[in-house]
Amino acid sequence: MDMLEAARRRLPPGSAFSGLTAAWLHGLDVPPCSPIEATIPYEARVSGRSGIALRRTSFAPGDVVTVREQPTTAMTLTLTDLCRRLSLVEAVVLADAALHKRLIRMEQLTTWVASSAGRHGIKRLRRVVDLAEPATESQMETRLRMILVLGGLPRPKVQVPIHDAGGRFVGRLDLYYESHRLGVEYDGSTHRDSIAQDNQRQNRLLGVGVRLLRFTAADVLGDPKSVLFQVRGMLTTEFAGKIARPDRRLREFAGKFAS
Repeated sequence: MDMLEAARRRLPPGSAFSGLTAAWLHGLDVPPCSPIEATIPYEARVSGRSGIALRRTSFAPGDVVTVREQPTTAMTLTLTDLCRRLSLVEAVVLADAALHKRLIRMEQLTTWVASSAGRHGIKRLRRVVDLAEPATESQMETRLRMILVLGGLPRPKVQVPIHDAGGRFVGRLDLYYESHRLGVEYDGSTHRDSIAQDNQRQNRLLGVGVRLLRFTAADVLGDPKSVLFQVRGMLTTEFAGKIARPDRRLREFAGKFAS
């Protein structure tokens, strides 16, 4: 914060932190200072500031808020800006996180999109909002879901509680295809510390007729096509034609993390 405070003092009046720096200030899990990002008014007589990436705009009322005592672009404007620059998958990752942390509500995003037609980045944000799932609990869960969706599979439900015939809670699934009784889960680093409990939970799910596929970071980031193939294989063949030609963004996603 000391670095941001020092940067703020070097900015002209009416400026605000933006981009990834704004996302960090709002509480999202992104790097804040590589470099610091700020947006200044068009009329500001500033050509540059060392260590700060500057953009220019004309802020409208409500575009700038105070976060951690720093002038910061509002979450709506921050997401709009980042949606223009990030891949579709990574933009959805941030939208999911913002919604899950309750930094913004879905109705706020949909209202913003509807009232901001023509603003640069809104078309991409509209697509991101359509794909966002507020219940998602981690960035890797988002990436796993996006592999399936961009691969042409039906959209799974998110964070679904499963109960047995007597109504007793059995477990909660990251992703769930209800009509196929298929759960799809991301196993993060904590799985190594809770493997016994996870195995017991999986056995309980199997006991109530829920099939389960589990994937790690190596699967999601290193071999997303295999993830798609395995999930497709567990679903009925009625969906096979829908993923014969995956969305080009899935290919971009696979290429980004290929070794």
